[in-house]
This record gives sequence, structure tokens and C-alpha cells, in this order.
Amino acid sequence: MRTIVVTDPPRADLAQVDALGEHGVATVHEAMGRTGCLGPSLRPVHLGSRIAGTAVTVLSWPGDNLMIHVAVEQCRPGDVLVVATTSPSTDGMFGELFATALQHRGVRGLVIDAGVRDVADLHRIGFPVWSAAVSAQGTVKATPGAVNVPIAVGGQTIRPGDAIVADDDGVMRVARQDVPRAVTAARARAEKEEATRAAFREGQLGLDRYGLRDRLPGMGIEYVPYEEYEET
Repeated sequence: MRTIVVTDPPRADLAQVDALGEHGVATVHEAMGRTGCLGPSLRPVHLGSRIAGTAVTVLSWPGDNLMIHVAVEQCRPGDVLVVATTSPSTDGMFGELFATALQHRGVRGLVIDAGVRDVADLHRIGFPVWSAAVSAQGTVKATPGAVNVPIAVGGQTIRPGDAIVADDDGVMRVARQDVPRAVTAARARAEKEEATRAAFREGQLGLDRYGLRDRLPGMGIEYVPYEEYEET
């Protein structure tokens, strides 16, 4: 691993990232062909947050938060800090002091494929965090890593400047160059969902709305009156 800090990488347009964030993870994920999700292991420390921002990436050694300290300087308003480790770790690598420093720089939240701590304080100061673990286990500051290089989280490659969308459903990334297309697709998806919502409110069934009813016989699904079912 090359131990470097890449400064001022290009970022996705923040206005477009904000537009993407209006739709939430599930809608954007569906709109992008069910791609980009970082998986179910990353969960919000507290429910109720929804953010979108541009990725500043960190590659750290397990149990060592040196490179998070290095990365803070590279953050600017609208960013989301995304941290991976060179091998699995659940240690509490991030807490309220880090969050305070990042809030001062306008960072919108943290996504970390490792552990965090100071959960009550993170909630108190309103700093959104998605993590793989919560642990009071402390860390050291001893081993060099890298900042603003491609990292892997949940089977996805995240590059600096990519869009990160996170809410109660999880976290996803949209490649920087795909953000304009994602905004258009998410808006179309949201409009389609609103039309379906209105139809459901009027009593239409999903079986008919989605054209599923005519497919059921071909799947071998039968409708059997209860009296006949009892006789079998």
C-alpha cells in the first residue's frame, strides 16, 4: 500500500448530490438498477438521519485511527468521511471529538467499516454516523495509511469525490461521473412511486398495478376455495 494523502480530488457537483439525497437510499438504489449498496452490515448509530455528500476516503490499519486525523484536514463543507481498514476491525476508531472537528469543517457525516464509540454524545451533537460496530475499545495512532485513494466497502469501490447517500435503510455510493444520470433516474423513480402510492390509496392491488395476476398461473399458483382445500 502506498502511504499517501491525495489533496483536492475532483468532487461530484454538490447541488446535484443534494438533489440525489432528497430521494433516499432505497429509491436511488432502485433507480440505478439496484447497484451501489454498501450492504446490511453498515447501520446508523441513531435512526432518523438522511444525508448525501461527497466522499473523502480513508484507508487505515485496524485499531489505528492515525489516518482519520490526517483526513480531517482534507475535508470541506458537503463532504462525507468514508473509512475502511486493511483488515476487519470492530475497534472504536471514531468518537465525539472527531465529530466535533468534522462538524466545524462542514462535514455531513461518517461512514466507517469498523467501530465507533461515544454514541450518546454523537447523538447529542447531531452528527450522523453509519458503522459496522459500536465498541468502547480504544485505538492507537501509529501506522501510516492513505487518504483520498480508492477503498472497498461492502463489495463496492468508493473513490474520492463519489456521491454517498445514507439513511435508515443503509448506505450507497454513486460514482462521481454517474451523479447527473442518477438524479434524473431517481426523480423518475420517485414520480412513479408517487403514482403507485396514489393508486394504492384508492384501493388498487399490487397484483394488478404490476401486472402480476396474469403471471400467477404460469408459476403454478392456484386459487382453491376453502371447502375444497379442507377436503384434500
